[in-house]
Amino acid sequence: MEKIIDIPNIRNITVSGRIASGATTLAKKLAEKIGWDVLDGGKLFRKINADLGMTITASNSRPDHFDLEYEEKVKKMLKNESHQIIQSHLAGFDAQGIPEIFKILVVCEDLEGNDKTEIRIDRLVNRDGKSVQDAKNEVVEREVEHLTKFRRLYADDDQEWNYWNHSYYDLIINTFSHNEEDSLDLALERLGIKKN
Repeated sequence: MEKIIDIPNIRNITVSGRIASGATTLAKKLAEKIGWDVLDGGKLFRKINADLGMTITASNSRPDHFDLEYEEKVKKMLKNESHQIIQSHLAGFDAQGIPEIFKILVVCEDLEGNDKTEIRIDRLVNRDGKSVQDAKNEVVEREVEHLTKFRRLYADDDQEWNYWNHSYYDLIINTFSHNEEDSLDLALERLGIKKN
């Protein structure tokens, strides 16, 4: 067990990112380094979907109250707990206005800011052993379902809104141009934690 590292003026950290951007990997590596607990939102939602007998792409079929209650739990954790790394799509968005939260967004984008969808699909194929078609469906269809639901529940159906808007975050890490170790180093540097 790593010693818990206190970070001045930061009680909790959020890590958000599009599907297969590298957010889960960064959250786990960061937790190992600083000794904080991780809440993996994707894993929790997969369990909720399985309990409801739905596939991972069925977020629009999941009753709204599950999403609303989950996001309220995240906000409550961010406000009342410490030494938590919360990794979920909306964690950084949920943290808006809550003090002492460091919000990280993980993207996979080229120099012009275009999402590298094909790389995210390839990561699912390599990480989870999915077929290319299944990975493509998960990355593309699931993201559309997420956005449709999130926009309806949290953004008054604003079709321009997305949770990866850079203005919500304190640090943006691009996994198209940084590997896992570089990404961790960038996060640690911004958090003021020395590598050893």
